[in-house]
Amino acid sequence: MKALVDKLTSGDVRSAARLIRMIDDNQPAARDALKQLFPHTRRARVIGITGPPGAGKSTLTSCLIESARQQQMSVGVLAVDPSSPMSGGAILGDRIRMNRHTLDKEVYIRSLASRGHFGGITPATRGAIRVLDAMGKDVIIVETVGVGQDEVDIARLADTTVIVWVPGLGDDIQAMKAGILEVADIFVVNKAEHPDAEVTSNYLKSVFRQEKNTTGVPRDWMPPVVETVATKGWGIDALWDVLDQHREYVAGASDYYVVRKQKACRAELENFVHQGLSEKFTTQFADSAMMEEKVVQIASGEADIYAVAESLLAEITVPRQHHVDQLA
Repeated sequence: MKALVDKLTSGDVRSAARLIRMIDDNQPAARDALKQLFPHTRRARVIGITGPPGAGKSTLTSCLIESARQQQMSVGVLAVDPSSPMSGGAILGDRIRMNRHTLDKEVYIRSLASRGHFGGITPATRGAIRVLDAMGKDVIIVETVGVGQDEVDIARLADTTVIVWVPGLGDDIQAMKAGILEVADIFVVNKAEHPDAEVTSNYLKSVFRQEKNTTGVPRDWMPPVVETVATKGWGIDALWDVLDQHREYVAGASDYYVVRKQKACRAELENFVHQGLSEKFTTQFADSAMMEEKVVQIASGEADIYAVAESLLAEITVPRQHHVDQLA
């Protein structure tokens, strides 16, 4: 792993591809590598792109790649694709749409299968971001599957969350969850040549004026609404301007952003702990004879499912005092 990490931090593409594959396959060795990468991270700028299908996210991402390269920035892209029903792997639709950048050595594009995670973020996404960060990428763009349910997931990982919308969707925009509006840092109304673009933009601006956040701290960044026509490259400069403005805002560490970031980190930490407990349970009990015996007892009415669950949890968790001593 150390040799792999050394090559990766020198910008080796094959090492990055290998490690991301290991992370996506949830191999234990990959976690050791990620720990070693931590000192080489927290340098890249992470931009999350999400929104409903057909909004033009991939085309917009392609435009952002081109603009970043014109500014001499290296770019990493993680495109979370719907999973193939046959293999479970990524369908690679986003990589096909961005293939004009594949010959650029300063651009690395990788697809990750959603594997049923409808929020657009897979357990492997955070690790893949760390890989690209340690690899030396200046900008990392994470484009999510955007099925319209839990787009808030992307805000846990991104420094700036961009939600892409299109005019003409009517009442659908009113059905957006309040949480999505709360995590939006920038709203893009793409396909702005549509006659209803101005109406959609004005509606979004009015929604933000009425929005109530749940952080308990007054919001000091009101998400701007930018109109673009990604197929023609219109509005991309304006989008970069507001991306830069938001970056400066984040660097200022406002109370609102700090509180929101802490909430996001807490949610991510809980997810990792839950995942770890699930893996421990699977390793120790899922296919064991004792587990089968307990199942038979529960099914026959001889054992209480709540009591059995508590006893299993007690077997795989560490006593709190021991945990405190370890942390100290």
